[in-house]
This record gives sequence, structure tokens and C-alpha cells, in this order.
Amino acid sequence: MGILQRMSMIFRAKAEKALDRAEDPRETLDYSYKKQLDMLQKVRRGVADVATSRKRIEVQMTQLQQQADKLQQQAKKALSLGREDLAREALGRRSGLEGQLNDLRTQHEALQGEEEKLTLAAQRLQAKVESFRTRKETIKATYTAAEAQTRIGEAFSGISEEMGDVGMAVQRAEDRTAELQARSGAIDELLASGALDDVTGTPGDDISAELDRLSSTGDVELELARMRQEISGGSSETPKALGGEANAAEAVEADREEEQR
Repeated sequence: MGILQRMSMIFRAKAEKALDRAEDPRETLDYSYKKQLDMLQKVRRGVADVATSRKRIEVQMTQLQQQADKLQQQAKKALSLGREDLAREALGRRSGLEGQLNDLRTQHEALQGEEEKLTLAAQRLQAKVESFRTRKETIKATYTAAEAQTRIGEAFSGISEEMGDVGMAVQRAEDRTAELQARSGAIDELLASGALDDVTGTPGDDISAELDRLSSTGDVELELARMRQEISGGSSETPKALGGEANAAEAVEADREEEQR
């Protein structure tokens, strides 16, 4: 297949597709119905023309018949008066009229047969047109309903897509909120457990903590000394020992303070 043939085929395909999109079946049906009505009108007009011609021939036949009858009477009267020549002339004219009448009768019969055919054709065509009209209206109503359903479906599909986007946004917001809540809870737990130091604290806080620890250690030593005294039965050396131990604790604490300075 040549390039020109392929281009021609593509052009025709695109043109037919564009025509399909632009075509409205309801308009096509209405146009077809209008053409059928025009055809029916032409057939009816033909029937009327044939009927008019037939009627005109009937009028002519009536007139000729009247003239023939008149000539027949004149011939009889002339013959009764002894005017055979006039009677012969009248009969000759009457014979000519009879010929015309025979021709008109032939035309009348032909026109009458044509009129009957056209009348029957008009009746059949009218029945077809009425049937097409009923079918046309049914198809148009079905098409309109289908079109409305399609538009509703398309609109609902658009709404569904938008609601899907909204749902995804809500889901992302919920996930982010849950993440922040979990993070906040974890930080609170870490702060409560002391795993996270307070960055706003001062250096003096470390010294206070150390002093508290030493004080706690001294309390422990004093308690141990008291317990030893109770076990030994309260000897006199115990207070001295206790005093020495207290002095030792104070000396340790002083050394640590000196090191921190």
C-alpha cells in the first residue's frame, strides 16, 4: 500500500470518527422522518393530481354525452320532418362525439386505475411513516435516557475521584497526626526517665548533683557505723571510729570539690 493510500485511509478514518462524535442520532432520525413525510406528501399530491385529471375527463365526458344525445334528438326530428340530409349530418356529428367519448372513457379508466394504485401506495407509505415515527420517538427517548445516565455516571465518577483524593489527604493527615503523637509520647517518656538531659540547665546543676551524691554516700557511711556499734555492743571506740569515718568522708568530698575547681 502506497503512502498516498495510507494517508487517504487515515484521513477517512479520522473524518468518520469526527463525524460519529458530531452526529446526533436524534437529529438523524428527525431528518429521516421529515424526508419520509415529504415523500408521502408527494404521493398524496400525485393522487390529487390524478383525481383532478379524472374529474376533468368525467366533466368532458358528460358534456360530450349531452351533445351526442342532443344530436340524436335533432336527427330524429329532422327525419320526422322529411329532412333526411339534416338527420344524416346530425348522426355523423354524433358518431364523431362517440369516438371522442370512447377515447375519454379509455383515459378515464387508466386514470382511475392509476389513482387506485397511488391511493394504495399512499396508505402503505403513511402506515410505514407512522410506524417509523413511533419507533423514532422510542429510540430518541431511549437515547436521551442513556445519555442522561452516562452524564450522571461521568459526574459520579468525577465525584468519586475527588472524594478519593480527599480520602487520601485525610489518611495522610491522620498518619501524620499519629506520628506526631507517638513522637511526643516517646519524648515525654525519655524526659521522665532522665535519658534526655535538659539542655537549658546550668553547669551548677552538675555540681549540685555531685554534692547530693556525696551527701548520700556520707549518710550511708554513718548508717553503717551505727549498725556496727549496735552489733559490737556500743564500745567506746565507736564514736571515735564514727568521727574518723565522718572526717574521712568530709576529706573525700573536699578533694572532689578541689578537683572540680
